[in-house]
Amino acid sequence: MSDPLFWHRVQFGFTVTYHYLFPQLTMGLALLIVILKVGALRRLKSHPADTSWDDAARFWVRIFGLNFAMGVVTGVPMEFQFGTNWARFSAHAGGVIGQTLAMEGIFAFFLESSFLAALVWGERKLSRGWHLAAAVALFVGSWLSGYFIVTTNAFMQHPVGYETAPDGSLQVARLAEFLFNPWALAQYAHTMMAAVVTASFVMSAVGAFWLLRQEHSAPAAVSLRVGVVAGLVSALLVAAPTGHVQGQMVAAHQPVALAAMEGHFASGAHAPIVMIGQPNVAALRLDNPIEIPSVLSWVAYGDFSAPVRGLADFPREEWPTNVELLYYSFHVMVGLGTLFILLMAVATLQLLRRRLLASRGLLWVLMLAFPFPYIATTAGWMTTELGRQPWLLYGLYRTAEGGSPTVHGGSTLFTTLGFAGLYLVLGLLFVFLVWHEVSHGPRSLRPATDRPGPA
Repeated sequence: MSDPLFWHRVQFGFTVTYHYLFPQLTMGLALLIVILKVGALRRLKSHPADTSWDDAARFWVRIFGLNFAMGVVTGVPMEFQFGTNWARFSAHAGGVIGQTLAMEGIFAFFLESSFLAALVWGERKLSRGWHLAAAVALFVGSWLSGYFIVTTNAFMQHPVGYETAPDGSLQVARLAEFLFNPWALAQYAHTMMAAVVTASFVMSAVGAFWLLRQEHSAPAAVSLRVGVVAGLVSALLVAAPTGHVQGQMVAAHQPVALAAMEGHFASGAHAPIVMIGQPNVAALRLDNPIEIPSVLSWVAYGDFSAPVRGLADFPREEWPTNVELLYYSFHVMVGLGTLFILLMAVATLQLLRRRLLASRGLLWVLMLAFPFPYIATTAGWMTTELGRQPWLLYGLYRTAEGGSPTVHGGSTLFTTLGFAGLYLVLGLLFVFLVWHEVSHGPRSLRPATDRPGPA
């Protein structure tokens, strides 16, 4: 209780981790719903009586709606925590990060919520073309919301486009430079592809579940095919080029974080990338390493012989505050990402061979694999945030300076326990509602021939 800053960090870490379980699925589903709606229009032209694509899209819109509602409910407390837990940071940097947070709420959120209503309740009233347009608008709003949030975080990772006011606070000086921060562009591409991976695995899992139960075979096959193909493409894009570019950004602007992520203690050329090993921080070495020579030099600087600085070259006060957790978070993310590519590659191969729908063993694997993208994205954000420490604004403003001096640690712990209890209830309700939708399956609207044609 004697360290309120610790409990501020615990509370924000807990609430933001729980919250992000939901937006990552909505952002990924937003793209996949557009793909399903386009597929439904194409299918209508060749097979007017086939409603499988429409039925699948309608089902996933409902899942999107449940996730969106949970994302809103769990996201609101974080806005208040900027004032309650991080008052000094908000006073110092609110003139900058408040801009994108406001843009997210005013532009993206209302665009997303308005067209979600049109998608859920407007299908009987809108033509197919206008209903597709609503899906596209939902996609734009969802991904625009993601961009504003990522831009806020990118400023904390790599501050640009600001100036210092006479009172010492930060203000936006160059809006375009702030909004199009190179770090934001790289981080956004990586984040959104990871969201598509999550949605693809969830969609594949539900399709596999229906097929294993021999229910809803047509929309199940559609969900499985779209999920598997989108999962392979997005998993590859998460690794390269988006992950590679993000790694180069870390190497250029946070070299000490790169060294900690890789357990790289000694500087040198031809730096190896570590597959397995245990960081021994006290001895400044990596125990039991399995390494691939020179690959870290290439990943960081595009040159197999490039020198990479090790942790021992940096002052201890600049090190991330938890090197071991940062190292393991990074390697969990990378390891799972590699397995995602392998799994979806095998599934896509079976799809091309027209054997996927009958491959019960692979269907079981796809059904049970859906939690792992959530683990990977959580590990990825832990890597991002732990790597930034001990800074709130990298190189400008330390985490120790940003807390609320008048909020006691006991108060923060008490409210954290309250959040945990509330989120448990909300989580159980969410699982019940999603299970209700999955167990009932897609719902047909009416025969496709009775629907209005494309606008």
